[in-house]
Amino acid sequence: MSESEISQLVSLLPKRIAQLGELAYNLWWTWHAEAPKLFQRINPVLWETVYHNPVKLLRQVPRHYLTAAYQDFRFLETYDHVMDDYARYMTPAFNGSVPWFTRTYGTWDNPVAYFSFEFGLHESLPMYAGGLGVLAADHLKSSSDLGLPMIGIGFLYLQGYFRQRITEDGWQEADYDQLDFSQLPITHVLGEDGSPLMIPIELQSRTIWVQVWKAQVGRVPLYLMDTDITRNTPQDRQLTYRLYSPDPDTRIAQEIVLGIGGVRALRALKINPKVWHMNEGHPAFGTLERARELVKDHGMTFAEAQQAVKRTTVFTTHTPVPAGNDQFQVWQVERLLTGYWNELGISRDEFMALAEHDGNYGMTVLALRMAEKANAVSELHGQVARKMWSWMYPGREVPISHITNGVHSRSWVSSRIRRLFDTYLGIGWASRIDDPITWAPIHEMPDDQLWQAHKHNKRRLAEFMRDRARAKWITHRQHPVQTIASGVLIDPNVLTLGFARRFATYKRAALLLRDTERLLRIINNPGRPVQIVFAGKAHPNDEPGKLLIQQLYRMIKNADSAGRLVFIDDYDLNVGRYLVRGVDVWLNTPRRPHEASGTSGMKAVLNGAINFSVLDGWWCEGYNGRNGWAIGSDTVTTDYEMQDRADAESLYQTLENEIVPLYYDVDYDNIPHKWVDKMKESISTIVPRFNTRRMLRQYISEAYVPLANGIVESVE
Repeated sequence: MSESEISQLVSLLPKRIAQLGELAYNLWWTWHAEAPKLFQRINPVLWETVYHNPVKLLRQVPRHYLTAAYQDFRFLETYDHVMDDYARYMTPAFNGSVPWFTRTYGTWDNPVAYFSFEFGLHESLPMYAGGLGVLAADHLKSSSDLGLPMIGIGFLYLQGYFRQRITEDGWQEADYDQLDFSQLPITHVLGEDGSPLMIPIELQSRTIWVQVWKAQVGRVPLYLMDTDITRNTPQDRQLTYRLYSPDPDTRIAQEIVLGIGGVRALRALKINPKVWHMNEGHPAFGTLERARELVKDHGMTFAEAQQAVKRTTVFTTHTPVPAGNDQFQVWQVERLLTGYWNELGISRDEFMALAEHDGNYGMTVLALRMAEKANAVSELHGQVARKMWSWMYPGREVPISHITNGVHSRSWVSSRIRRLFDTYLGIGWASRIDDPITWAPIHEMPDDQLWQAHKHNKRRLAEFMRDRARAKWITHRQHPVQTIASGVLIDPNVLTLGFARRFATYKRAALLLRDTERLLRIINNPGRPVQIVFAGKAHPNDEPGKLLIQQLYRMIKNADSAGRLVFIDDYDLNVGRYLVRGVDVWLNTPRRPHEASGTSGMKAVLNGAINFSVLDGWWCEGYNGRNGWAIGSDTVTTDYEMQDRADAESLYQTLENEIVPLYYDVDYDNIPHKWVDKMKESISTIVPRFNTRRMLRQYISEAYVPLANGIVESVE
């Protein structure tokens, strides 16, 4: 493994603070309370310019800023504290502590391998598009916290996902930035000869070469594959340019590289996972590669190899929406993998039958056929998934369970709220987050302290929106009405709703617009106004999604909305953090039962926001009648017009009759105590259940450990 990038950065820094170079390359700093502020204090302006990338910051900052830092005793005090925490975290045994997983299950010599198409670790490492990647990143972070031996496998995208730009007319346009890998918190992975590790993958009559990088996520290494190397053809170099390519030929090649290439990369690194976890169906070709190894090297039949692979494989399905379950034309698979079935010892027809459905080759079908454990990501999604895939299991129970998603609390909670939790729940609350007893003291927390911390976060959100608007206005490329639409008139004293997610049609971003006159009356009520902040992207090839954004944006630009409807463009993790921390209510309007889980509302709860959502995804399990509000009922209909009409009416009525009056029902001290009671009920009932500590412990007990304790394949 190459650590030359780290060593080189360390050598550039003053000796007294040289460990900052090591810290910059471990994304542990992203969920530590003080580490981000340590980098920020070196040069706050540059910190924003490099978009919170500590590697880039330390490489670019003028020397005199570093000199000033190590001569500042307050900076050094924080530095020593952070580095002490880092050392204790990374070497717990040396400090006399044993991680939870080791205490509970002992030492595992071989890890769990977690494959995902995207990982949303931080805005400085843009390898994510949305919820799937953020969930994958939180999965790795919690694995690190719990001490679960895990490695991640994904892609390093040269251009990442697109940057969103909204025109004056509200049309979404896509821009792509080219990343400089030397400025990212990643290191080269080297082969035995000391040169960058290269993995060959044979497709058609050509070989694709894959270079491997590593990002460190606390104790968990994440291996990232990259095909943009000179020995590849121009076509193959582009395979890792962009996330979610709309071109089916590129997409299938990407999934072959992720699955087959990922397995081969681990073999080249001499890593033999105990359990293999597929996060969605994208890496499913990897199961065939593992079967091929067993047939070729161990003399198994394919049927025997398939069973051996299944016994160590977990598959998580994330959506019931057809577009989220990748399918390819059979001829595409045949063209790229011609002859691969011979290495499996089966015929072409048997190979296609593994995943063929309705004339297509389905990656979810392949993943289900090759995994012993399969799960959906909420209780309702489990019911939907079992019905959706029941055709695969005629006359028997569908073997798809559910493990409801969660969020990594320390990545999403604000500093002010975290300090309150430290005071009233006790230091170390995050390691007890899944115990309801931990959260009982929330109800004893003084209302004024929780409310003032929440109001501080609302002011931070308003400042953030104004700063972004000012930065765009000064470029002379933005129309004045776009500046208004981006939130410069936002008022932190007004009831604020947040709606941020992918603009897919089933998420119904325009549900609020069904009765625009009624909406305007609600938001412009002189004594009890309402603000609504929107953010989100549509896939560049999703024309209906882009039309939704345009429809919404035109309403936002309308002067009648008085600047109380806002759209923040280029939604990413940084924008998301401000939103989930700074709104009063988190709004979610999917068409039931299409939302598999969702997690943004869980992040908002951590910071005191209250959910107002359709009873879909995780909210079916979280809602208890006192900790938020439901939109519509729990019925499902195929009459979408009727459902939309009923849900819109429920939304308007609940806003008018419950949410708005409760928020503005303030006492003599100018605090809405009944609202704060609802905040506390929300935090105390939702946070203990919907966190990745609980989620991961469930994966461990229900999937990883049972599989690891069975007959584990070995290809050494």
